[in-house]
Amino acid sequence: MRIVFYCQHVLGVGHMFRSLEIVKALKDHEVILVTGGAEVDFDPPANMTRIQLPGLMMDAKFTRFIPLEEGAEVDEVLVRRLRLFKEIMAEYQPDIFMVELFPFGRKKFRFELLPILKKVRKGEYGKCKSVCSVRDILVEKNDMKRQVERVHGYLNPNFDHVLVHSDPNLVRLDETFPGVEGIVPEVHYTGYVARKPDPAETQRLAAELNLGDTPLVVVSVGGGHIGRDLLRGALAASPILNETHPHRLAVFTGPYAEEDEFERLQAIASAHPHITLKRFTKRFLAYLDLARLSVSLGGYNTTMNLLATNTFGLMYPFLQNREQNMRARRIEEKGGLKVITQDDLGPERLAGLMRESLDRQAAPLNLNLDGGPNSARILEEIHAAM
Repeated sequence: MRIVFYCQHVLGVGHMFRSLEIVKALKDHEVILVTGGAEVDFDPPANMTRIQLPGLMMDAKFTRFIPLEEGAEVDEVLVRRLRLFKEIMAEYQPDIFMVELFPFGRKKFRFELLPILKKVRKGEYGKCKSVCSVRDILVEKNDMKRQVERVHGYLNPNFDHVLVHSDPNLVRLDETFPGVEGIVPEVHYTGYVARKPDPAETQRLAAELNLGDTPLVVVSVGGGHIGRDLLRGALAASPILNETHPHRLAVFTGPYAEEDEFERLQAIASAHPHITLKRFTKRFLAYLDLARLSVSLGGYNTTMNLLATNTFGLMYPFLQNREQNMRARRIEEKGGLKVITQDDLGPERLAGLMRESLDRQAAPLNLNLDGGPNSARILEEIHAAM
């Protein structure tokens, strides 16, 4: 089976890494991952070919495109992207065309997705099924009636299946998308897409860090476009905590943290031998597996990492939309983490919360975290039925 998988990230890196976990689960199949956001450092799976479209990001309000090529004009980039995209589809003639998030989100990218989807429907790329891959919680809109009509208008004529990467025991799609009953393509719940820790990798990291009995606290903010206040709060709280509870603090600012802010945080960290600060690590899951406590934003992937490693977390949800807060609050109710707010980020207050949380155990939630393998199985069944 050959799959062309389109994934466009515009703010964080969660969409990319969730998609990569699905690609890894499709290890017996050929996957062409078509991306179009900022570069992300990762080790590509052996079964995957990555093709990067001319880069686009969006402004903070998600209203306009920002070309990633210096001096490039937006309209020219859009033309080049669509031309290359059509060439990719014509060359690879996939059995499955899978699209991450659209049309539940990424509506600005319909300029390139709708022409491709319509060509798939006409059979111009051979016998091919179109599949939408969507997370558990969708961003709220001011006019949900119009949003539902828009999604139905793009989804129903162009897609055959929808994969929802959620466990309905925690969050159902209809809780944030009231138009589920009007969806024509078959909807499948896959469970949450969560990478499982590798015990050997965790052991190697433990030997390198030489922690002994010293607890490890991991601080992270995903891609690094947001979360500056959390990073600053944790760096100020850690020395206070260290006076009574010696620990090691590993801070990850995210690959997209601004250079001047990274240098400012690095200067703070370097004054304290128990603190290390990096932009990014490919071994983040091993760090969490070793950690006694996580302090983080509440993105999908970070949350799944906590659940997969059974690590207790202080979680500071990004409040621009409901996604992170809703998911975090649900898990907090079940004892899996504690939600913190802006009022908790003062050094003394955060140090106290970290102190209380160091000895807390995350309650087992018994959620389905096999979204990667389940997605692969569903796609195989779709292909077999073609």
